[in-house]
Amino acid sequence: MKVSYDQEVDVAYIQLSNHKPDGGVELANCVVLHTTATDEIVGIEILNAKTRISLNSLYQYELKHSKASVPRSLSRKRSAVAVAR
Repeated sequence: MKVSYDQEVDVAYIQLSNHKPDGGVELANCVVLHTTATDEIVGIEILNAKTRISLNSLYQYELKHSKASVPRSLSRKRSAVAVAR
């Protein structure tokens, strides 16, 4: 996953796949879900990002796993937090 922000046009983009998008669906005003021809979700575009999300939190992420979906060897580490700068 890659996260980028273009300050000149005030657009945030969360890239979920290296596949090229073939189209997009507007989920809400100024929020576009980019997909391939086979409906694989490859990215999320947020227009007018400064007014829609906190740019300070854009590069932070938190991973949470439930015990049911995590292999036993990883079940002790239920969550991890990382900050990219």
